[in-house]
Amino acid sequence: MNEGFSGGCACGAVRYECTDPPRLVAHCHCEDCRRSSGTGHTTHVVVDEAAFHLTGSVTTFRRVGETGLSVERSFCPTCGSHIVARYAVRAGSVHIRASSLDDPNALSPNLIIYASRALDWTSMDPALPAFPEMAVDSARALLEQ
Repeated sequence: MNEGFSGGCACGAVRYECTDPPRLVAHCHCEDCRRSSGTGHTTHVVVDEAAFHLTGSVTTFRRVGETGLSVERSFCPTCGSHIVARYAVRAGSVHIRASSLDDPNALSPNLIIYASRALDWTSMDPALPAFPEMAVDSARALLEQ
């Protein structure tokens, strides 16, 4: 995906657009992402918050994550579709749920995080760089090559 994109919830009450391309697209296997997705992983499209524009109302669930900092997950209060997450550890970015994109096939994940926590029945592309835990600095360095 080389340009901006859009998406929203299942019922259409919440819409968003992003004017910039994603900084990264990552599969995450942490327990929090698994629980919030209802399956073996979540795929995040990470963008700069300044380029992200949301219309409609969302309900936000806040909790303390593994880092000891807050995690916020926002979803449509009508249909329950998960739209975005914000992590205090990654201030200034928005993590869009890839399943909410208007065209999810327009992007390709470029890394896997928390690979050590992947469930036995989850398969991922073995060509993708995989980090056993979060590895934010390692992932950033990889993407800047």
